[in-house]
Amino acid sequence: MIHPTAIVHPNARIDRGVEIGPYCIVGEHVSVGTGTVLQAHVVVNGWTEIGEGCEIYPFASIGAASQDRKYEGERACTRIGNRTTVREYVSIQRATGENQVTAVGDDCLLLAYVHIAHNCLVGNGVTMSNLAQLAGHCVIGDNATVGGMAGLHQFTRIGRHAFVGGDSKLTRDLPPFFLCDGNPAQTRGVNSVGLRRAGFSAGDRAEIKRFYKLLYRSNLNLSQAIEAMKAEVQTDSGREIVAFLEAESQLGVLLK
Repeated sequence: MIHPTAIVHPNARIDRGVEIGPYCIVGEHVSVGTGTVLQAHVVVNGWTEIGEGCEIYPFASIGAASQDRKYEGERACTRIGNRTTVREYVSIQRATGENQVTAVGDDCLLLAYVHIAHNCLVGNGVTMSNLAQLAGHCVIGDNATVGGMAGLHQFTRIGRHAFVGGDSKLTRDLPPFFLCDGNPAQTRGVNSVGLRRAGFSAGDRAEIKRFYKLLYRSNLNLSQAIEAMKAEVQTDSGREIVAFLEAESQLGVLLK
């Protein structure tokens, strides 16, 4: 179902059940999965793959060249998973670097005016509220939430089920399961509401809270806190926190 005012390149791959509304533009190297809807005035170009069952609202821009001085027109990609909702005026830009990818996972909700810059990797089930902005190379873990008008410095990492409050400025990595807020952002505690909603057990939640206190409420430095966690870790959630803290980071971990 392609509206007569839409412009779809003949080489684009459009699967069955796709709806392309008025004044949409779909480029040559685009593929759109079964059941996805481009409502109206949506522009999709570059080497872009959109999965099945997505809903793309008016004036979204997907796959445009990255706003990066290093980009020189090389083949770089944009991918969106299945069942993701992209609201009005969202921009998701292709990566910089030959065959590099900007990726958004399955079941995400990107509200109006969200911006996802080049080489960002956004996991499954992520929610980004209105005007949330990701600079290049950010990594957002599954089921994390980024509040409205929050801004993330390039190369920032956010762990799974973490929560960034609205209007926050985040320039360090936020470990999984924790919550931060403010400008500059500071850790405020464990994302307890999100963990309960996600079905985390009482044992997992207790260990997450204990590890939060070791990292932020003790007199231990980062290395000492990691060693203390390793000595008493009992759950996969605890091991995930340790792995995040030990992983390579461009910016370092948010420690306030």
